[in-house]
Amino acid sequence: MFLRHLLAPALAVAALALPASALDLKDLSEAERTAFRAEVRAYLLDNPEVLMEAIGILEQRQAAEQAQAEQQMMSGLQDEIYNDGWSWEGGNPDGDITLVEFVDYRCGYCRKAHDEVAELVSSDGNIRLIMKEFPILGEDSLMASRFAIATRMIHGNDAYKRAHDRLITMTGGVNDAALSRLARDLDLDQEAVMAAMNDDKVVEELRGNRELAQKLEISGTPTFILQGDMLRGYVPLAQMRDLVAQARTAD
Repeated sequence: MFLRHLLAPALAVAALALPASALDLKDLSEAERTAFRAEVRAYLLDNPEVLMEAIGILEQRQAAEQAQAEQQMMSGLQDEIYNDGWSWEGGNPDGDITLVEFVDYRCGYCRKAHDEVAELVSSDGNIRLIMKEFPILGEDSLMASRFAIATRMIHGNDAYKRAHDRLITMTGGVNDAALSRLARDLDLDQEAVMAAMNDDKVVEELRGNRELAQKLEISGTPTFILQGDMLRGYVPLAQMRDLVAQARTAD
């Protein structure tokens, strides 16, 4: 409909070339239809910016519709998103902004975002950060998430953060030997952490995160939820800061 509105000048010009009785486009003869199409084409060739304007409006409307649909999806999942009882929380627990990240340790863009998210939270000082383990890139991803969750279960949140920071930069394969070395490097109880990786609570957390992602139609990482808005994919630090500022203004 909006494209028809934007092309109204072209339609008007084309209509001038037609007899009054032929203004109903359904009743055009083949010759009149050909002339009409030629006028519209000529108008668009002379004014190509109309198409760019139309595409821009379409993209804006689609983005707004998607954001609205995502907010509707999230409206009934507030506890699962923000208060699931297991996800690691950092930053300011009383912050006026909450940022949730679905992360996979083997995801290149998660790795790229890691330091920038840390800088955002640290420099702002008023952001609550929630990390959701969401391994989707194979067995190495799954083992890394199991290790991180097991570390939190055995040693608490501070140890989880240290393990998280090492896992997100870890090179080489993720296997028992590599994770055992990491546990020793971090002064963890190696045997306890490695055993806990298969604990039912670890399995439950990963299943819960996966089910939540399905409900939210999240299929890639990183995916962020910033104060109720879904951000799919890597977002540069400067843009993230702008979005935080906009969220505060909106609130």
